[in-house]
Amino acid sequence: MVSALVPVAALLIALAPGPEGGLSQVTECVGAGGAGRGGGLPLAAVHALADGGGVRVAVIDTGVAPHPRLPRLTGGGDYLTGGDGLTDCDGHGTAVAGLLAAAPSPDDDVVGVAPGVEVVAIRQASPSFTVTGPGGATRPAGDTASLAGAVLRAIGLGASVVTISEAVCLDAARAAVVGRPLRAALQAARIADVLVVAAAGNVGSGGCTGEPGEVPLPAAAGYAGGAGLLADGVLAVAATTPDDAPAPFTVHGPWVDLAARGTDLRSLAPGSGLTGPDLQGTSLAVPIVAGTAALVRQRFPALDATAVAERLVATARRVPGGRSDALGAGVVDPLSALTLLTAADPHPAASAVASRPPARPTPAWVPIAAVTALCVLAAASPLLVRRLRP
Repeated sequence: MVSALVPVAALLIALAPGPEGGLSQVTECVGAGGAGRGGGLPLAAVHALADGGGVRVAVIDTGVAPHPRLPRLTGGGDYLTGGDGLTDCDGHGTAVAGLLAAAPSPDDDVVGVAPGVEVVAIRQASPSFTVTGPGGATRPAGDTASLAGAVLRAIGLGASVVTISEAVCLDAARAAVVGRPLRAALQAARIADVLVVAAAGNVGSGGCTGEPGEVPLPAAAGYAGGAGLLADGVLAVAATTPDDAPAPFTVHGPWVDLAARGTDLRSLAPGSGLTGPDLQGTSLAVPIVAGTAALVRQRFPALDATAVAERLVATARRVPGGRSDALGAGVVDPLSALTLLTAADPHPAASAVASRPPARPTPAWVPIAAVTALCVLAAASPLLVRRLRP
């Protein structure tokens, strides 16, 4: 077991992305998208206050393809091929990045929640590829080792917000073992003042059935009931319909912190153009929450990651019945997150617009636990299901 305190520089070298041995492509890559209206989010009032400028967000996903409407996109590495992370065979990571940061266009209503952020793409998994092990057994590309490494890499690259639109459901005993490297990486993020936002999971994907006793990773990797918001190092996000009702596929659990729209969405497609207007999944709710977090980090630069999460929860739209295992504290509300005073605000002047200060220094060490391999399947949109399931 690797443990104790590991210097960041040495750790990042040890966990340098790819290439992964035994990698084989098993499906064709998705192509460019089309045009159309519908599926966008109403954000004009929000963007009059903040756009996420100066905030760096790491998208750990299937990669993010360069797109004319992602002008501040850089590669952070590829755990499959050893590339730069700017290849997306599946289209999933590009759709996530679009909901996060797409620049507006007069031709449609698609715009990211935080179009001013710097997006760092890290390709960590892809159902379009399999990995063949020494015994000849195959698995989809991407596991807890590479996911934990990707989180640590995002920290080292200076991200202050990280999106993980992946989930796999396991029984509690197995999750306790398999989740060790993720718990270590998430705690490293917490120590480094980095907010990690992860998908709650979709019923019918990643082994999730919605039955009691399932534990989704990484969303509940370190959950301990009553330990406080972000004590486990991750903000777990469920999905809603446009009317704030729980999406029928969203996985329920006491570890769900917050929810966001996860149906009837449109985003960017690899290379150029747009997806259709019917994207859905908890994976698509994640960049909406992460984008809102980036807006808050820009507007309230003195808030640490826990305080940002607390503001998102305190200003969320409440749903009938109060807090629930389906939607957590409620539905994220970007405008309220930027404008409402909360009990945590030190004084009314806290709502004043401020520019983000220089990036915080990375701690000299981060903890890391043993690396245990398990396929982490994407919490996929049904529209992309052929690409996002083995």
